[in-house]
Amino acid sequence: MTRLTRRLSTTLSLEDQLAILAGEISEIVPIDTLNYRHQIGGTDFVFSSGMGGPHRCEYRLNLEGEFYGTLSLKRRQKFTEQELEAIEMMLGAAICPIRNACRFHAIEHAALTDSLTGTPNKRAMDTALQQACRLSDRHGDQYSLILCDLDHFKAINDNYGHIVGDHLLKLAACELEKSVRSSDSVYRFGGEEFAILLPHTGELEARNVADRVREYIGNIAINCGDINVSVTASCGVATHLTGEASDQWLARADEALYRAKDHGRNCTRVFASIS
Repeated sequence: MTRLTRRLSTTLSLEDQLAILAGEISEIVPIDTLNYRHQIGGTDFVFSSGMGGPHRCEYRLNLEGEFYGTLSLKRRQKFTEQELEAIEMMLGAAICPIRNACRFHAIEHAALTDSLTGTPNKRAMDTALQQACRLSDRHGDQYSLILCDLDHFKAINDNYGHIVGDHLLKLAACELEKSVRSSDSVYRFGGEEFAILLPHTGELEARNVADRVREYIGNIAINCGDINVSVTASCGVATHLTGEASDQWLARADEALYRAKDHGRNCTRVFASIS
């Protein structure tokens, strides 16, 4: 128990703590699988170590009236009473570090999430773009970036109020999520501007995605008494170039967006790469 608590206290990473816990439990009670699931900050956190096993024991982790996830263990043989007692003792020693890790994860998640729309924010986007640049350079994969701006959004705020404007932003974020693949990532870049990161996607496909995004946003309608408030969107697209820094990539997408707005809005422009 002393070794377990000492090892768990060395990190606030929930994933690392669960990996430590799985290893320490397996030293005392042979297991094939450790699964953990919890909802933190409105998103699902899932951890799994190992595979298989028809026999399972499951625990809801609670401390001082607060819930900190569900943990289950599986293996091919049935657990004995003595083994279950040993597992429960280890979980009793682990619950405080797990609580601290859950709280830290929630704080980290909040720092990377836009409070209005629930989408990742610019800070999260900057990190994702830097990682995409590294992966693109290392493996030669194509990554594309779309910047999407809601047209004449200030006029909506001025004419109908910020409550309607905020509701429109939330709906726009939902439509963006619907219009892209699960492997794509949507970010609120700032104000009425969103960004979409598309892995394994070239210019032509990215342009098609941008046009689909504009179509989805164009279908939004908010009833304000005798009028339905709707909005269009302009999109700028840029595909990452080999050796290009994330800020340069972002600047090219922003230039493409400027061209879209300069050409009358409600359209898509691509910053074409040189082949």
